Amino acid sequence: MTSANAADIATSYDNSCAACHDSGALNAIKKGDSAKWQQLIKQKSMPTLINSVKSGMTQMPAGGLCNSCSDDDYRKLIEYMSK
Repeated sequence: MTSANAADIATSYDNSCAACHDSGALNAIKKGDSAKWQQLIKQKSMPTLINSVKSGMTQMPAGGLCNSCSDDDYRKLIEYMSK
């Protein structure tokens, strides 16, 4: 994904993130839970969150199932989920 626009981000979300972030499966913060996302972004910082996504977290595979995402794509996906 290069220079992703809003439609690309929505598609990437649907293909890579939605499985857990739509339902909250495996303790994933739900898309649209703005308060929790903003708290996490403030607590960890965006660069740290991006690195966490890239390396994987306890329940989340490395890259969050988006193998072609750039750091900027991950940032846009996090922002998309936080709205």
